[in-house]
Amino acid sequence: MSHVRPNLAEARTKIVATVGPACDDESILAEMVNHGVDIFRINAAHGNRESFAATANKIKRVREITGVPVAILLDLAGPKIRLGQLHQDPLEVDVGSELTFIRGDVCTEPGQLCNNYKRLIDEIATGDKIMLADGTISLQVIDKSKDSARCKVLNSGTIRSRQGINLPGVSLSVSAMRPEDIENAIWAAQNEIDFISLSFVRSEQDVLSLKNLLNSLDSSALVIAKIEKREALQRLEQIVEATDGVMVARGDLGVEIDVAETPVAQKRIIQVCREKMKPVIVATQMLESMHTNRRPTRAEASDVANAILDGADACMLSGETAIGQFPVLVVETMNRIMVHTEQMLRNQPPNTLAKTFDRVHPITSAVTFNAANIAESIGAKIVVIATRSGGTAWVKSKQRNFVPTLGVSNSASTLRRMCLFWGIMPLAVQNIDQPQVLIDEIAKWGREHGFLASSDRVVFVTGTGVMNHTHNLLVVYEVPA
Repeated sequence: MSHVRPNLAEARTKIVATVGPACDDESILAEMVNHGVDIFRINAAHGNRESFAATANKIKRVREITGVPVAILLDLAGPKIRLGQLHQDPLEVDVGSELTFIRGDVCTEPGQLCNNYKRLIDEIATGDKIMLADGTISLQVIDKSKDSARCKVLNSGTIRSRQGINLPGVSLSVSAMRPEDIENAIWAAQNEIDFISLSFVRSEQDVLSLKNLLNSLDSSALVIAKIEKREALQRLEQIVEATDGVMVARGDLGVEIDVAETPVAQKRIIQVCREKMKPVIVATQMLESMHTNRRPTRAEASDVANAILDGADACMLSGETAIGQFPVLVVETMNRIMVHTEQMLRNQPPNTLAKTFDRVHPITSAVTFNAANIAESIGAKIVVIATRSGGTAWVKSKQRNFVPTLGVSNSASTLRRMCLFWGIMPLAVQNIDQPQVLIDEIAKWGREHGFLASSDRVVFVTGTGVMNHTHNLLVVYEVPA
C-alpha cells in the first residue's frame, strides 16, 4: 500500500475513531488511517484485556502497513451504573406507571428494576430524577424504604437489561476508578498505550489518582479527562489544570445536564482548554446518522464544523466506526468537512501570545511562537519542529498557525503522542541532534514526495545542544536549484 500520509493538504484537526466489529479487519483499519484517522480508541466498556491486546496488535501492524504512527487511546469505562437483568426484557413502560428499584442486580418480578451499584437505594432521595437508556426515559422517586425506591414513569418507552442509569444532580460516593479500571490502566501502561481517558471525572483528584498510578508504572501515557458530569463543570478549571487533555463526552453530559445546556457547555470546555493549552476532543454522535446512511445530515456536518470553529483539537467517531455500516466512508466524510471548515480558520489571526507553558523551557516557547510568524511572513512551505518529548510541537499546535508543520522525532512514543496535536504531522527521522543532517533529510524527503521544489523555504526549529532541554535555534532554509 502506498504511503499517503503525511500529506500537506490533510486536515489540521485530528480524527479519533473507535474500533469495533465493523472495522476489526486490518485492511479496513489501514484504509481508515489513509483517509485521516490519527488515533484509534479502544472502548474498555466492551471486551476484556485479551480483546484489547488483539486490537492493539492489529493497530501496531497497521502502523507498519501505512507508515503512519497512529496512536491508541484506551477509554476506561469508569463507574457507569447500569440496570441488572430485568424479569421481563425488554420492558415497555407508559407515562404514570410505577416501577420499583430493589437492591441487587437480578429482578424477580415484572415491575422491578435492579442495578450494579450497591449503594443506589441509600444515595437517592424522594423527588430525585433517574434517567434510563441515554436519557430517553425518566423516572421520579416518589417513595423510599430501606431496601426499595418506588418511582413514577415520566415518559414512555422501552427499557432493556444492562442499560445505563444516570442520576442528574445526585451526589454519589462511587469511586472514579473501579478495580477493573485500575487493572485496565495497568495493562495500558505495560503495553505502550498512548492515551488513557477517565470516565465520569468529578474533580481533579480523580485525574491525579490515575496519573499517580501511571507514574508508579513509569508510563508516559497522557491522561484525558472526560467531562460528562455536572460536578466536572463546576470544577472545570481545576480539572483542566490537572489533566493532559480533555474529552467533551456529550452522550452522558447531555443526560446529566439539560440537553439545552450542552452546546454552551461544549464551548466553555473548549475555551478553558485553549486558555490552559490542553488538547480537547469533542465526542459522541458527531455523524450519528452514518451508522446506516452513506451521508450525514446537514445538522451533523454543521456540528463537526462548529466544534472545529470553536477550537477543538480532535473530533471522535464512536458507534459510527465501531458498529456502523460505512467505517471508511464516515472517516472520509469527517475529513472532508474538516478540510472545508478549516479554510475559514485561515482568515483568523493566529494566536500570537507566547504563553508560558510548564512542559517546555520559556526560550523554546518564544522561539516556537516566532518561528510560525516568520514562516507566515516569508511564505514558507513547511515548518519543521524537532522534538524529543513532543512538548515543542504541543506549543506550536496551540498557536493555530496554518503553515503545514512536521513534528519530527526519533522517538516512536513521541510521534504517536503528536497524533493528538492540532496541525502537527508526525514524521520519523533518524537524526534530530545535528541540524545540518536534519535539514538534508527533510529536503530529500520533501523532494521525493513532491512537497518541496527549488527555492521553496522551510523553517526549522531545533536546538544547538549548547543549552540543555531548549530549542534555541531557528533556521530558514531555501531549497537549492
